[in-house]
Amino acid sequence: MLCCRRFKLIPRTRRRRLKRQITKLWKISITLLVLLLVAGMIFPTWTPSIKGEQSISLLEQVQINGTGHEVMIRGKDRRNPIIIFVHGGPGCSEIPYVRQYQQLLEEHFTIIHYDQRGSGKSYHFFEDYSNVTTDLLVADLLALTDYAAKKFGQKKVLLIGHSFGTYIGMKAAAQAPERFTAYIGIGQVSDQVRSELDGWEYTMEQAKLAGSVNDVKRLEQLHASIARGEQLTPRDLVRKYGGAARLIDDNMDYYKGFLLHPEYNLLDVVRFLRGVSVSQKPLLAEEAENPIDQIVKRLEIPCYFVMGKYDYMTSAKVAQQYLNTLDAPKKDFVLFEKSAHYPQFEEKEQFAEWLNQAWSELAM
Repeated sequence: MLCCRRFKLIPRTRRRRLKRQITKLWKISITLLVLLLVAGMIFPTWTPSIKGEQSISLLEQVQINGTGHEVMIRGKDRRNPIIIFVHGGPGCSEIPYVRQYQQLLEEHFTIIHYDQRGSGKSYHFFEDYSNVTTDLLVADLLALTDYAAKKFGQKKVLLIGHSFGTYIGMKAAAQAPERFTAYIGIGQVSDQVRSELDGWEYTMEQAKLAGSVNDVKRLEQLHASIARGEQLTPRDLVRKYGGAARLIDDNMDYYKGFLLHPEYNLLDVVRFLRGVSVSQKPLLAEEAENPIDQIVKRLEIPCYFVMGKYDYMTSAKVAQQYLNTLDAPKKDFVLFEKSAHYPQFEEKEQFAEWLNQAWSELAM
């Protein structure tokens, strides 16, 4: 009997030990996870250096119109012409990932990206963004332009907007043409409702070709509200059928940028998400109520619309119609045949070649 008792006690003791060890491992794992998250939140951010005596690689907060704006400046020679890129979204900074697409541009230009007021690293907790309008964002852009011109001793900069950033860029170029050499709109917005209906027609056609009954039904149900300007063509469907990006994965670029690139830490990711949540709805509503083609009908500087053939986030067809009516001393519609909403990334070599050529003509 004694022998049997001892035989039973031993496994029970081992189970207790094993349970204690597992509990200890869980506590250690949770502690390490918390420490990693905290470290990720406070980890210093920077942008990698560029070789060369005159090079510049800078990531910093700049006070503009009473609030901090995150600014990234990169270029092989700070004496090169300045480009200011205006990101879209609204609220979707491109600083987390854009560096991988602009090495060729950095050879010939000093490139400035910035997070707009309330976006990305320019989102500040406990700051009120209920009064943010496109006019305020235009004022911020013009102040940033003055900052850049003074910093590098140049009179003018080349202004490039992307997606919703073209709404801000067009208004800035019309308001202060003396500050800019030219305006380039990539994924240019125009009349939002007409653009969305064009995207709806494309997506519906592709859904029917794919035999997706659910997608067709969903699009049919949304058509009336899209036509009234109450909502956009579902972006997940536009993406699914190649109307957003065809040669890159733009969503994956964000994930990799957030996790692997040094320009953003985990706290900045939280800022990014908060910024999108507070800015997209009111700013998109303003764009829909005040189409840019009705606000800006003339530019005093050269103007280029650069579109991907398959862009149905901002319709290439409707953008061309806008350019046809726009009055400018020089204007050109540039279509990239293989890309969608991101021709500057999807066909980065071809875009860099085109931009160098366009600049050489402007500089003559």
